[in-house]
Amino acid sequence: MRDPYEILGVSKDANAAAIKSAFRRLAKKLHPDANKQDKRAATKFAELNAAYEILGDEDKRKAFDRGEIDAEGKPRFQGFEGAGAGPFGFGQGGNFESFTWGPEGFQRGGGRGAGRGFGGIDDILKDMFGGAAPGGRRTQFEPEDFGSAGQGRDVSGTVTIGLAEVATGTTRRVHLPTGREIEVKIPAGLGDGQTIRLKGQGMPGPGGTGDALIKVSVARHPLFERDGSDLRLDLPVTLYEAVLGAKVRVPTLDGAVDLAIPPNTNAGRTFRVKGKGLPGKDGTGDLYATVRILLPDRSDPDLDELMRKWRDSRPYDPRRDMS
Repeated sequence: MRDPYEILGVSKDANAAAIKSAFRRLAKKLHPDANKQDKRAATKFAELNAAYEILGDEDKRKAFDRGEIDAEGKPRFQGFEGAGAGPFGFGQGGNFESFTWGPEGFQRGGGRGAGRGFGGIDDILKDMFGGAAPGGRRTQFEPEDFGSAGQGRDVSGTVTIGLAEVATGTTRRVHLPTGREIEVKIPAGLGDGQTIRLKGQGMPGPGGTGDALIKVSVARHPLFERDGSDLRLDLPVTLYEAVLGAKVRVPTLDGAVDLAIPPNTNAGRTFRVKGKGLPGKDGTGDLYATVRILLPDRSDPDLDELMRKWRDSRPYDPRRDMS
């Protein structure tokens, strides 16, 4: 392992505040959750924590400076067999620990005193990633990423599904921060932003195993708007379909259906297509199609002439109730 001063980027005469500040800055930068595409991120983060475990503890820092322990916190001289423990417990296995980050999350190990002094790192990480960021904003790291020692920790992931998959349910393979991939069954009717909890799929600890929390996002559909278990759709019709009436094809999530447009249908009139919505607590919702009258893309002289005659011979005021 490299020199802890080099890892933290501080000089050997740096004070405790400068060391703590350097650790906070690098922890945000190197945390595995912020570097999911970097395969070495976990190793770098573990190395950073090990460096701070030495330099962030006054006694351990002095022992390192005197050459009594190495960059991993291990004693350089174990003493003769049968010798008693020194001031740092070297003769009894040491008071120092090592750190790794792997599929089971952040692990620490070491001698009899393992864990002493680590509370400083826990406090810093909780403050950094679990509390509010400057300006009232929260960081992207959730509190469950930093569970207390001895307990399993929850991990989180996200999936995005389409609206059609909300109607039928689906499955997705999700890559977890633990390094595992799992297949998640997403039930029909799930809302945007809802979370699926998978028991025992989180990070293990001596006190148990955490859960995996999978947040489901529903992608916007180009035609439909979701309204609970109902769907809403703008239905374009021609001027002559609105005037004369027609049978038009209406898209749904599972194929188009016929809808009868009666004569003299105004724009904004809404028709219900029963049972073509999404699954809900009270059964399947409906599809509501709202008529939008569209004129031809280009001006038509015959239509223009017809409208002039209509205006002159059959005037009417659709806004009479607005005055």
